[in-house]
Amino acid sequence: MAKILVAYTSITGNTEKMAQYIAEGIRFSGSEVIPKNISAIEEASELNGFEGYIFGSPTYHRDITKDMKAFLFLAKRANLEGKLAGAFGSYTHSGDAPSILLETMEFVYKMEPFKLSSLNLKEALIDTPDGMRACQDYGKHFSLELQ
Repeated sequence: MAKILVAYTSITGNTEKMAQYIAEGIRFSGSEVIPKNISAIEEASELNGFEGYIFGSPTYHRDITKDMKAFLFLAKRANLEGKLAGAFGSYTHSGDAPSILLETMEFVYKMEPFKLSSLNLKEALIDTPDGMRACQDYGKHFSLELQ
């Protein structure tokens, strides 16, 4: 059984909802998942022991949030090379954060990008049936890629 970390930050709670729906999809596929707000991760060693990593951040001024940037420096100290990488985020008017995260994971950390790329949802869609299903499907297919 694969063990997956879903590490996220959220400003309004929408990206956190996405993280929970993605975690549900991972569980549906039979894998173990740890959804965790990045504020609860203090040491790079806490990132050890996972086969896959999905990072999430809302888009804030066409970028990832300041706390996600700090987390990425911490994550750089963990050896994530070769691990499966996914990314997600919510947005209101531009949705750049997920692609920034996935590119960092692929090109800086040398992780393997998830074949479905990143998941980006407009905030108004997250709690709709289609939004929930998109997140759950993302988690499920990420998990299945590890099996």
